Amino acid sequence: MTEEPENPAENTQTQPAANDVPPDRLAIHPSSPHFDADKLRRGVGIRFKDTVRTNIEEYCISEGWVRVQAGKSLDRKGNPLTIKLNGPVEAWYEDLGDNPPVAKA
Repeated sequence: MTEEPENPAENTQTQPAANDVPPDRLAIHPSSPHFDADKLRRGVGIRFKDTVRTNIEEYCISEGWVRVQAGKSLDRKGNPLTIKLNGPVEAWYEDLGDNPPVAKA
């Protein structure tokens, strides 16, 4: 005889739903192919190299980089100049409360 647990839900680990974690790549500029206004409206928190950052222009979790504005310089089209920084990136939706599921590589 094998003992069956009284509550089978206790043994299964809950995986976050696909809509509870941010996409692998996201940008804030509408001209970018990785722009998604609905996801940005929810509020995306970014941790880069164990520091929460608020000045991220674009990120990619799988490739491990973020783009940040380089000072007050603008390109000829009026967009801010950005630099690419490499390192571990984590992202989460801020509207999910204190302990949201985190997307990381």
